Amino acid sequence: MYPTNAYNSYKTNSINYASKDQLLLMLVDGAVKYAKIGRKAIEDKDVNKAHQNIIRTEDIFYELMATLDISKAPDWGQNLMNVYRFIIDKLIQANMKKDTNIMDEVIPIIENVRDTWNEAYKMSVGMKK
Repeated sequence: MYPTNAYNSYKTNSINYASKDQLLLMLVDGAVKYAKIGRKAIEDKDVNKAHQNIIRTEDIFYELMATLDISKAPDWGQNLMNVYRFIIDKLIQANMKKDTNIMDEVIPIIENVRDTWNEAYKMSVGMKK
């Protein structure tokens, strides 16, 4: 029992003390994770698990859209907003149809978003040094 409590405490503290940038990275990592779980669940014909994980992925992108301040970078921000909308649309389609092909199309895009944010974070940390 102790290891589970220690892990949960660690996870809670990681979230509570993370910077905004680190929280963003956690979110996009979670999006990749839940999208892959959702895809596997579709493959395994576990409709409920697929639905729950695809919805979790959608929720992450809705949150990213809600927190995106386009006024700070209008062109770049609008392009990113369009990518987020595209991802959500594909996730909705995949969830409705329980289609692994759509998930195979959207997961690399989600991974690309994660990788882009990871690179941006590394660059911003490097600039602060």
